[in-house]
Amino acid sequence: MGDPTLSNQRNQSAPATPRLNLPSRMSDSSFHLENVPSRSMHINRLLNSSYNSSPSRTIYSDRFIPSRSGSNFALFDISNSPTSAEGKEDGSGTYHSLLRAALFGPDTPDKKDPLGPPASRNIFRYKTETKRPLHSLSPFGLDESVPGISHSPVKAPRKVPRSPYKVLDAPALQDDFYLNLVDWSSNNVLAVGLGNCVYLWNACSSKVTKLCDLGIDDSVCSVGWAQRGTHLAVGTSNGKVQIWDASRCRRVRTMEGHRLRVGALAWSSSLLSSGSRDKSIIQRDIRAQDDFASKLSSHKSEVCGLKWSYDNRELASGGNDNKLFVWNQHSTQPVLKYCDHTAAVKAIAWSPHLHGLLASGGGTADRCIRFWNTTTNTHLSCMDTGSQVCNLVWSKNVNELVSTHGYSQNQIIVWRYPTMSKLATLTGHTYRVLYLAISPDGQTIVTGAGDETLRFWNVFPSPKSQNTDSEIGATSLGRTTIR
Repeated sequence: MGDPTLSNQRNQSAPATPRLNLPSRMSDSSFHLENVPSRSMHINRLLNSSYNSSPSRTIYSDRFIPSRSGSNFALFDISNSPTSAEGKEDGSGTYHSLLRAALFGPDTPDKKDPLGPPASRNIFRYKTETKRPLHSLSPFGLDESVPGISHSPVKAPRKVPRSPYKVLDAPALQDDFYLNLVDWSSNNVLAVGLGNCVYLWNACSSKVTKLCDLGIDDSVCSVGWAQRGTHLAVGTSNGKVQIWDASRCRRVRTMEGHRLRVGALAWSSSLLSSGSRDKSIIQRDIRAQDDFASKLSSHKSEVCGLKWSYDNRELASGGNDNKLFVWNQHSTQPVLKYCDHTAAVKAIAWSPHLHGLLASGGGTADRCIRFWNTTTNTHLSCMDTGSQVCNLVWSKNVNELVSTHGYSQNQIIVWRYPTMSKLATLTGHTYRVLYLAISPDGQTIVTGAGDETLRFWNVFPSPKSQNTDSEIGATSLGRTTIR
């Protein structure tokens, strides 16, 4: 096979081979490196090298190189090249084979080494990133036991019922754009002017009461409840303003000052403002003996819209001269004038959410809702609704408002402010929706039209929950008459 001389010389010149620390039942002769495959040559060189030949001490490695066979290198854009990774893993496998043969014999089956760490528990193994739902990003995770943490999905947009929950027949309800014949009190009583009479409808009991009859020579042109209490102001076609105590069905006072019909009324505590076809606005203190305290004469045509701000500091007036004026408590001339509308301005509403935010709507030739900041005297935005704007009212529960319309669609629209996106469009009236009032809880509106009907709609959420139904709407269905 080979030259024995050369073999003896090689054995004499080679340094002493370090012996393996084998169990006593095993001998060197029973351990043959020749049984290891050709890939184990690297291990042979390590075992026979002179690096570990020092008999004085045992050399230990100062580095720990983990096995990364289970690592996900692609997650970090690291290429795990076969030449480097597979070579190291093969070498590690050969070492474990040698160790198994030395400890348990060469015939030990090739199975997973119990001494080595399991691949699935490799501390350098990274989990594959997957998309997680939004609620899993919470620092509380998915622990349902944590109080106050809700894992419910995002709520769907609020749905507004498309049909009225109650309809009242209102015979002789006039089809006149410049009148204001419906108002809802803080005590949940609705006042309606029908012809020459005023009727009261209690929203809690559905009881109807006839408050007054003006006679055949006069008619009701406007009604307006005081902010608190049971006093109702009634504007007449003869230019007079009557104050009634609704709780006792008794007239308290009659005030003069206008020459023509009084179509608009607005309360500010004990101060009552009235607007007339004679183009004037009269300020009245009902505690004083005089019929009025001051007269404002800046409009050039009939005054058809009046609204005090929620802080009772500013009065907005709209007229058939297409003008919108803003007055303070003591001014005799408007402090602000807005002339952008191109038709009569009857629809006026102050925002209960932002001081100085005023909305106004124009008639048939205008069709626009405009927003103003009376604090900075700026025009904020304009929305073309496509039809005559008859009324506006702002929700006190959410930042939304309702507009009612006449020619040509006779619709009711619920808007979200400031985006002015439509939440709902309500239809049902066959004539112009000229009258609008809101319930004291801010959830229900009532609309009136020349079709001689009053319709009640649940359009706004309650202050506590934006998904609960109105108590009024839940108990009243059907059609009845108000007189």
